[in-house]
Amino acid sequence: MIFPDVEDAQNIFDLRDMAKARLPKWLFEFVDRGTEEEVALRNNREAFERIQFRPRMLVDVSNRKLDTTLFGKTHKMPIGIAPTGAAGMMWYKGELELARAARDAGVPFSLATGSITSMEEIAGDVGGTLWMQLYMWADRKLSHQLVRRASAAGFEALLVTVDGAVAGNREYNRRNGFSVPFKYNSKNTLDVISHPRWMLGVLARYIANGGMPERVNFPDELKGKITTAYGGNKETRSDSLNWDDLKALRDIWPGKLLVKGLLHPDDCEKSVEHGADGVIVSNHGGRNCDAAPSPIEVLPEIAKAVGHKTTIVFDSGVRRGSDVVKAIALGAKFVLIGRSTLYGTAAAGYDGAKRALDLYRGEISRGIANISCNTIAEIGPQHIAYGHAQAA
Repeated sequence: MIFPDVEDAQNIFDLRDMAKARLPKWLFEFVDRGTEEEVALRNNREAFERIQFRPRMLVDVSNRKLDTTLFGKTHKMPIGIAPTGAAGMMWYKGELELARAARDAGVPFSLATGSITSMEEIAGDVGGTLWMQLYMWADRKLSHQLVRRASAAGFEALLVTVDGAVAGNREYNRRNGFSVPFKYNSKNTLDVISHPRWMLGVLARYIANGGMPERVNFPDELKGKITTAYGGNKETRSDSLNWDDLKALRDIWPGKLLVKGLLHPDDCEKSVEHGADGVIVSNHGGRNCDAAPSPIEVLPEIAKAVGHKTTIVFDSGVRRGSDVVKAIALGAKFVLIGRSTLYGTAAAGYDGAKRALDLYRGEISRGIANISCNTIAEIGPQHIAYGHAQAA
């Protein structure tokens, strides 16, 4: 198979096609798909497509700038990299490649709890604006160890994921022979062999340089290779997570604290009351609850409730720069992208991630020009013709 040059990708969907061709099916679908009937996954995109701009004309937009200030720090675009645990399997040391692309683009990079590159390596070898994502474990002391470690490594923000009390029912994973922890079987082994570029360029390189990847950010009690179990009451999700946990994290975390996975204004209000510096409106990319609403549909209501008192960050369903502009117009201050840069990383490592970010830069710039804005700060609900503008 002849693989196209990543620079030939004209949009994120082209990068998705490149990733699909290069990755084993079980790995691609783990990244790409949703849960159950994938209603939430589809609705995330369809909701964006229903929203229309209100274009304005005859305004000089020749001095457009995408700079955005968040928590007192200026970034070159109003986007950051969302935490995605599979980045290290998209490419050899893919988390480092993705973090470098984010640094060079001048945007934040979020490291997932389940990443296979250590937070210390990311901080020491890459730097930039680094955020850490947290799944709370049943044993809270182990989670607090990770939090203190991230602070010592220089991470600036902690993203506490709260919409994962139970794992999504991802039936296709089981059909593809994929599980966490990873286990070899006839289905996934044949799938790997039929994708030699990924097998030799990623899996074989890990094996040649120390064996199967490890959960290096886990505390010593849970560390191990991605093929080893770590179950019992120490799973990386806790169905007993509650507001007292958020308060405890606020007490030990010195940086910015954001609560990720909120879809109701009351939960956003309570997050602020418990010390959160920001809320991330998200339905986990449609990967957990298939009956969850699209975040862009509930964003205006949340912005009306808490937009004046906290920082609203948005994620889920974003594939175009115009989606970023729509989210900002409806109340978000900043937008996180996850799958988009994973597709790029899978296609060509650093070059692919950079291409994804370059595509967003161009599309956001065109998007604000179409609504006669020169800066991100000018964007508001007045630029939306249809799609909950009144609620904002």
